[in-house]
Amino acid sequence: MEQQVDQVVQAILIASDPTQGSLHQQALEFLSGFQQNAAETWSLALNLFVGATPAGTRKHPTEARFFALRVLDDFLETRTEPLDEESFNTLQQSLLGYIQSEFTYGSAESTAPFLRNKFSHTLTLLFLDTYLDRWPTFFADLFALMRPAESSSQTSFNPHVSLLFFHFVIEISDEVADQIIKGARQFNSERHVRDARVRDAVRDRDAARINEAVLTIVADNAGRLQELRKAGVETGREISEALEVVDWGIRTFGSYAGWVDINLTVTPTTIPLLFTLLSDPSLSVRMASAGALRRIVTKGLKEPSDKLQLIKVLSLGRVIESLEERTRAEQLARGDDTDEGEESYREALGRVLNVLGLELIKLADDAPGEEVRAEGASLLQQVLPIMLRFMEDDYDDTCSTIFPMLQTVLASYKRGRKTSTEPLSEQKRAFLASLQGIILKKMRWEEDADLDDIDEDDRAAFEYLRKELRSFMDSVLSIDQDLVLEAIRTHALQTLQLYATGAAVKWHDAELAVYLIFIFGEINKSASKGRSAFSQAPQIPKEKRKEVDYGEFPLTPHGELLLALFETGIAAYPNPAVVMQFFETVARYSDFFKVRKQCIVPALEAMVDTRGLHSPKSTIRSRVFYLFHRFIKENQKEISLELAGTLFEGIRDTLAIRVELPEIDPNEPNDPLTEATSVPDPQLYLFETVGTLVHLFFRTPEQSAALLLSVVNPLLEELSLNLRAFETKQDVLPIVKIHHVIMALGNIAKGFPDYPTPIPADYVLPPLQVFRNVAQAILMSLGAMKVFKVVRDATRFAFARIFATTGPEVTDLIPTLMVNLLAHFEGSELVDFINFVNLLVHKLQQDLFNVLDELIGPLNTHVTNLMFQPVTGTDDVLSHNESKRTYLTLLNNIMSSKLAGIFLSDRNKESFESLLQSMLQLAGDVSDPQSQKAAFTFLSRSVNVWGQPFSDGSNGELVSGSQGVPGFERFIYENVVPTAFGVLSLPELNIKDGQVLVVLQEIAGLLQTVGKTRGQEAQNFFISVYLPAQNWPAETALEFTTKMRDLDSKQFRKYFADFVRTSRSGS
Repeated sequence: MEQQVDQVVQAILIASDPTQGSLHQQALEFLSGFQQNAAETWSLALNLFVGATPAGTRKHPTEARFFALRVLDDFLETRTEPLDEESFNTLQQSLLGYIQSEFTYGSAESTAPFLRNKFSHTLTLLFLDTYLDRWPTFFADLFALMRPAESSSQTSFNPHVSLLFFHFVIEISDEVADQIIKGARQFNSERHVRDARVRDAVRDRDAARINEAVLTIVADNAGRLQELRKAGVETGREISEALEVVDWGIRTFGSYAGWVDINLTVTPTTIPLLFTLLSDPSLSVRMASAGALRRIVTKGLKEPSDKLQLIKVLSLGRVIESLEERTRAEQLARGDDTDEGEESYREALGRVLNVLGLELIKLADDAPGEEVRAEGASLLQQVLPIMLRFMEDDYDDTCSTIFPMLQTVLASYKRGRKTSTEPLSEQKRAFLASLQGIILKKMRWEEDADLDDIDEDDRAAFEYLRKELRSFMDSVLSIDQDLVLEAIRTHALQTLQLYATGAAVKWHDAELAVYLIFIFGEINKSASKGRSAFSQAPQIPKEKRKEVDYGEFPLTPHGELLLALFETGIAAYPNPAVVMQFFETVARYSDFFKVRKQCIVPALEAMVDTRGLHSPKSTIRSRVFYLFHRFIKENQKEISLELAGTLFEGIRDTLAIRVELPEIDPNEPNDPLTEATSVPDPQLYLFETVGTLVHLFFRTPEQSAALLLSVVNPLLEELSLNLRAFETKQDVLPIVKIHHVIMALGNIAKGFPDYPTPIPADYVLPPLQVFRNVAQAILMSLGAMKVFKVVRDATRFAFARIFATTGPEVTDLIPTLMVNLLAHFEGSELVDFINFVNLLVHKLQQDLFNVLDELIGPLNTHVTNLMFQPVTGTDDVLSHNESKRTYLTLLNNIMSSKLAGIFLSDRNKESFESLLQSMLQLAGDVSDPQSQKAAFTFLSRSVNVWGQPFSDGSNGELVSGSQGVPGFERFIYENVVPTAFGVLSLPELNIKDGQVLVVLQEIAGLLQTVGKTRGQEAQNFFISVYLPAQNWPAETALEFTTKMRDLDSKQFRKYFADFVRTSRSGS
């Protein structure tokens, strides 16, 4: 056996050295096989772990012994049968001998402490496997090794064995009682039952002795600590050893406090000991004591009266209050010197208070006895002020420890308000007022925070805290709205007015004041909407609002707050965080500027100058681009032409195209063009705003065109310049600039309103010739750069906006546009391209007929091939389905836009039948309900258009304007109707699925369309031909056909869905 052990050791040493070449891989494979075959190799592993030299030291290397424990773990954990007698005796004797030699008399693995932890786990697995029926004396045997020998001069428990015992008990608690650990592993019913039996057996047999041993060891070593400290000993082996034992002893006590008899853990001895250690100079001991108390408080007890008695015995409220006061005083004394250890102790105290509060709330709200509820409520009132002090802590981690308790308290108050009509008690109102004040204080940034150079994780953490505080504020609001609104209003106004007097106001106070005004609209749930949210004006008819001077009416509280922003001049505060919050606020509440128009100019002045668009900081400019755009867009009717002209000139110098190429890692397969254009450019908002400002001059077309040209011409020159630059040197920068310029031109068009259909009599067209020139320039750029996808993408975007603005005026450019877009078409562009065509169909309708006539044939062939190709992988399926649905949307838009003639044109009529067949195939595919519904929609519209009769069946006269196709009725009866009914009988059709219900409604609509389009002929077909052929009873067929004819669309769809459900449930 020794030779085999040496072989394993050698393999481990080779496996830990990658420089061994092929031997390294062979060693890994050998060890993997050794571990997987643990049922046969465990005895070798055991010898490897416990093997010792004649001198008593361990024979084998640490890494080899660690591997041996892993093999033993696998052997013990994966067993399905009990250990045989020989194996059990071998393991028992070897491991007890190891404990005696290594821990009782040896160094306790002092050179490899991680082996102690690993061995504790292995010993736990053996315990769980044998304690019930093979090794009931386990703890007695272990205690025997812990006690001093009779011949020894030692009077206390062996510290090494004691620590092993502590780790072991903690491991047992984790395995049999820790719900987090049990929930994290895969559920095994046999293991679950075994763990429960072990837990019960430990309670019955050994819990008292375990508890006695733990407390005795802790008390002995706590006494030693006290003596050493009195003697002035602060460092050294003896005191560190005693500290370690006390620390792990209290952790061990806490680990089982939740699952053993409460009478063992809560005694006249244990509680004073825990409270003494809760104030120990050692941080680790204090933390362990806090954890143990938390476990005791949360211990499940059957009777609420027992839990109340436990809480009263502990008197934790007074203890925590005293410790909170002391630690807060120490915190203040430290000033700016942070002691993370002491702060973590305050966190631990906060967590103890949190669980105490949660238990008291349960008693106060849910206990069956009135007396218990009253006492619970009284004790809760005593700890609420302590909770507020923890919440007020400057350290957010400490503050947040009591959030669950606070949330539950507020939820309890809210329930009480719903069930009672009595006014809020003064006690509760005072608590809520104090809480609201603390919430406002905690909502501030730290004074020394530099938001220009803040870590993103820190920013996210603060924003999350603000979100949490907002939720508490909302809860208080639902209990007492007036209290919250008045507190916010008072706090914000006092801060702003203080700033207006010239007094020193710290930046985080100023930022909070503006932020409170920013969220006031969300918080004030009872406020009106629109102008009424800011002005106390009477109800004014919509058509007369332009004539009313809202400045004559008093403001609402929110209106007063917004006006105070301007009257106090807070926008001039010399801190960008305050100014940015001002911008966010004014951009949010556009209706305020309809009732106080005098505030528009100062708001825009701040946005345009060096505080906003002209700020030297790119992060500020980027955000203000959007906020300025939003403000102008929502207030454009309030902006005079004079102001618009001033703004136009004020922002002209910010319109230069800025390109920042990202740093590309040469080792990554990234496309530099994609990287440079994938992130949306916020400057595009500015170009859209330019379009909006130019449009304000629409009543003077010459001026409007001149202003537009003054912006467009520099961009067109930039376009031309970069085209030439690319011809000279094919570099990334010119391509990116061309992309950005095209996007900018498209966004300028986006700032104009959409081309109306039909055109009103007094409508003034935009500068169409300017836009035609822009479109031609973009088209020329596309022709030269169509090989680049980013240019094709930008062109599609720009033309979509230009078409939306100019309507049919530039449609003659579409054929050239399409040719260039499709010249280097990639599969990933298909959805975007079809959406682009969809937009053109929607905007241009009949003006697009000739273009669609050329395009639909190749596009249909391409998409049809794609739709019926096999796909593999989730991403491919998603992409495939998206392409299919987008194309079906296009086909349906073509039908609804009265462009169905393109399918029967000379160019496309040959593929008409294959189009219909592909629609039938999609309609019958239940695996994709969205596409199936769209296919049935297309078939329904096809019936409505091409299924129209040529002549009136009653008199034979021709039907004027009929678009019917000869023989299409045969297609309806032989294909469309059987497909519709065929879907209903498919076994995989899940009628409980909401998407399938939508498909059924579409089928119902299709059948009604057939009936209405073909009239009596269709009625006869259903009653006399089709339904009888499907073995429908005559009465059912007649009823169904009559309902289809007589009910309106909504009624028939409901009837049809119920009919299908009933039919399938009965089959």
